[in-house]
Amino acid sequence: MSFLSVATAASAGSLAVESRDMASGRLAPEQFANVFGCAGGNVSPEIRWSGAPEGTQSYVVTLYDPDATTGSGFWHWVAVDIPAGVTSLSSGAGDDASRLPKGAYMVRNDAGDAHFLGACPPEGTTHRYVLTVKAIKIAKLPVPENATPALVGFVSNMLKLDEARIVATGAR
Repeated sequence: MSFLSVATAASAGSLAVESRDMASGRLAPEQFANVFGCAGGNVSPEIRWSGAPEGTQSYVVTLYDPDATTGSGFWHWVAVDIPAGVTSLSSGAGDDASRLPKGAYMVRNDAGDAHFLGACPPEGTTHRYVLTVKAIKIAKLPVPENATPALVGFVSNMLKLDEARIVATGAR
């Protein structure tokens, strides 16, 4: 696998997000899938955030590929109802629901599984991977556990107080 990219971190307000696993501006081999012809570790990245606005009661964390050749991008990971007192997720937290903080859960990614699925862009292409942390003004997102990532995005955007992003790229 080869990697070349630039990472950018962005915040709409005071919320900020960092990841050692994405600090180089590209996804680490561990964040690539181990299916679909890719040979990565399929491990969710380590994430830390700070600066939550007053009134934050929970967080939503997502990893999205807007460049996937689906016509609608590809949701790799969606975790909801992360308690307000939590400010980090360890590497691999998205690999098994039992590794998430109490009360948090994952909805299905675009492959249909409720866990992290690593990147696997087509050979010869470079894709952007957007890691987003949203501060939410209620403790429990009003979506069913079998919600789609699009529904989580719609509802969480209506209820967010702030969001912060990291954009990294990956290629093979």
